[in-house]
Amino acid sequence: MWSNSLGKSFVITTFGESHGRVIGVTIDGCPAGLRLEESYIQADLDRRRPGLYETVSPRNEADKIHILSGVFRGFSTGAPITMIITNLDVDSSVYEAIKETPRPGHADYTAWVKYGGFNDYRGGGRFSGRITASIVMAGAIAKRLLKETLGIEILAHTVQIGAMKVDREPSLEEIRKNVYSNPVRCADPSKAKEMEAALRYVMERGDSLGGIVECISINVPAGLGEPIFDALDSDIAKAIFSIPGVKGIEFGSGFRCAIMRGSEHNDPFIIKDGRVLTTTNNAGGIMGGISNGMPIVFRVAFKPTPSIAMEQRTVNLRTGEGINLRFIGRHDPSIVPRAVPVVEASTALVLADHALRSGLIPRVIKDERRSI
Repeated sequence: MWSNSLGKSFVITTFGESHGRVIGVTIDGCPAGLRLEESYIQADLDRRRPGLYETVSPRNEADKIHILSGVFRGFSTGAPITMIITNLDVDSSVYEAIKETPRPGHADYTAWVKYGGFNDYRGGGRFSGRITASIVMAGAIAKRLLKETLGIEILAHTVQIGAMKVDREPSLEEIRKNVYSNPVRCADPSKAKEMEAALRYVMERGDSLGGIVECISINVPAGLGEPIFDALDSDIAKAIFSIPGVKGIEFGSGFRCAIMRGSEHNDPFIIKDGRVLTTTNNAGGIMGGISNGMPIVFRVAFKPTPSIAMEQRTVNLRTGEGINLRFIGRHDPSIVPRAVPVVEASTALVLADHALRSGLIPRVIKDERRSI
């Protein structure tokens, strides 16, 4: 079975390959009456696209959004929304030369086995980070839907690249203000400079770095999640692991909980302004697979970019011979900075889906600015 769709009420289906004609997505289940402009979606795409800084891939794609269906007179109609961007700056020649020699750390070999060699190997094909543009397009609409109906805001930021990490908790205002003012998407300006220096160092040596992205969702109402197998954290984890390069996720205190006592880890309840809240948030805003009204906080670990310019050992799949491969392409020295808007988008898709399933978002959005 193929699996290119996510969600049950807010359903996205993605399509396209790294060097194919387009990257695209279809959303089924977006309520009618949501104000949508291409410029809003374009702003999120611009945060993800390559070619903006020297520490990201030099592939120069405009990533211009085209809405093909489901939006009329600036509002969603309730019909499926299909969006595409066109691949323009494509150079497949380097991939033709290595099509029978899988790159270490990539899905070249597993895709060759799974699809009998019929997979599109150019630029990683369907397994390329390029496909995350479709997640960002759909996520931009999900973010707008959540903000307009429930006031939910989703903020992601880089907290670590290689050994360089933020050693404090930036405020929400710092995250809003600073993240997209530097190439590494870090809320701490001084740490951002250290991260940039680390990326330049590995770039000069043809190597790469991994890192960690933190995501915070605020104003999420209590009650989202469908245990047991559609628990909110389960679905978020599934969406996040669909981002190429993700190797781990932790909610709240995460793996630190293993060295804590119950008396330290439990989040005591209080009443504040008529709401049930907790004094701490070790649960990360989710208990028993259901949101508890506190901010949903999780961190995502990304592996180092597998595309490096150093010589590596591999095999020729046709001859069975072992060879040394040195592949020079156009790649990011770290996946992390461009993954920040993708993590936000993936989170929004899950929250929008669960909010619709819970009946908290109506099927028709009332907008007094609308004229029919």
